[in-house]
Amino acid sequence: MVAGIEVHGGAGGVEADLADLVALAGSSLALAEALAATSAACHAVLVDPDLLASALLDPVAVARFQAALLTALDGPGGLTALAVSSTARAGALRSAAGAYAAADAALAALVDDLHRAAGFVPEAALAGLLLAGAGQVVTDPVGAAVAVGELSGDPERWLTEHPGVVDHLVSAAPGTAARVAVGTGGVLSPWLGGGDVRSAAARLGRLWPDGVPVVARRPDDLRPAAVRPPRGAADLLAALHLRSAGSGADGDEVGVRVLTRADGTTAYVVDIPGTGDWSLPDGSVNPASNDLGTNLRVLGGEVTTRQRAVAEALRRSGAGPSDPVLLVGHSQGGMVAAQAAHDAGTADFPYDVRGVLTAGAPIGRVEVPSRVQVLALENAHDVVAHLDGRDNDDDPNVTTVTFARSTGAVATAHGLASSYLPGARAVDRVEDPSLAAFRASAAPFLAGPGEEVDVVSHVYAISRG
Repeated sequence: MVAGIEVHGGAGGVEADLADLVALAGSSLALAEALAATSAACHAVLVDPDLLASALLDPVAVARFQAALLTALDGPGGLTALAVSSTARAGALRSAAGAYAAADAALAALVDDLHRAAGFVPEAALAGLLLAGAGQVVTDPVGAAVAVGELSGDPERWLTEHPGVVDHLVSAAPGTAARVAVGTGGVLSPWLGGGDVRSAAARLGRLWPDGVPVVARRPDDLRPAAVRPPRGAADLLAALHLRSAGSGADGDEVGVRVLTRADGTTAYVVDIPGTGDWSLPDGSVNPASNDLGTNLRVLGGEVTTRQRAVAEALRRSGAGPSDPVLLVGHSQGGMVAAQAAHDAGTADFPYDVRGVLTAGAPIGRVEVPSRVQVLALENAHDVVAHLDGRDNDDDPNVTTVTFARSTGAVATAHGLASSYLPGARAVDRVEDPSLAAFRASAAPFLAGPGEEVDVVSHVYAISRG
């Protein structure tokens, strides 16, 4: 059962309101310019030769006309005053939007700094936790006892019920790593440290050599879920699930669905599964491109071998630089999808990415271009979505949908079939302005009611060399 669906960001989010403020500021400035131009033109009428000549015939009438026109132009409610007030309004609106955005950015940076400090000096953080725990025992001894019982009785369930703990641990990790690096006299600094989660992940990811992509074509997938014209998020994830089932520690595969409509237009949907290999680094290139090293590298904002392999799979499927592309990914696949969207239109990913659909992917630190619409599905009990230590931005092009599906286990709370497919089916039934905007943007990739769309599902085995 799926419950507690909440929608954040997107066209109906707070950041969208800030964008509206900026747009309103632009409109106010345009109005001010129009009013000022009209005022200048009307001032010229005051000294028009024909008007001045008519003063010889009726000086009183001309004087009255000039006085009335001056009042209309330069009086308290005249065009000049309106132009000035519209200009001031535009400045105030722009300043307000900029102040809100700057405050959000400063707060995010401050939170990162505080967590890093806590990781660098864990003794102080531990003392604070002990003090807070003692306070809870004093104020609510029964509640404290219940909480301790839940934690000791089933730690895994407790963690899925309190996934926010992961945010704090991940955000403190760069500080802890920096302390270890300092303790070794800087010997480990190339791999440990960093000012925030992203830079720390990039350093640690260097332990896994990334190699070069190796892509091999497999037979097309003819199963119904692979060739069914997608009509919503659930259909998109159903095909992704097929690729996930074919990926693991012994192999990695991605899918490229080619959608062709009756008018001959084509669109491409790429399916990117999650992590399959958890091997620790041994100094050599790991053939598995869906490994832990890719997680760290992509979290660090790097272009990975897996991203390059996806680009090659698109090329082999016939995609061109102007063809619309939707990237669909679970877990690590969602991270790779978001990073590829960040690089869209460049040599690192030379395709026109129109949208991204992620399931259980920590993408809060990826700056996705405003032209790309993102729908991020997150189970409120899934700890993996918290592994970047930050909530997704409330941007107009990023819609985050959180649903509650409690399974009591980390793996099933994160699972595509066990959590995200049921969640996607529930999301498809939700009416919301942000979801409506994403669905509209995803029209090239979704079949309308009664519409026939031909779908060919290409499959590629990918690895490192």
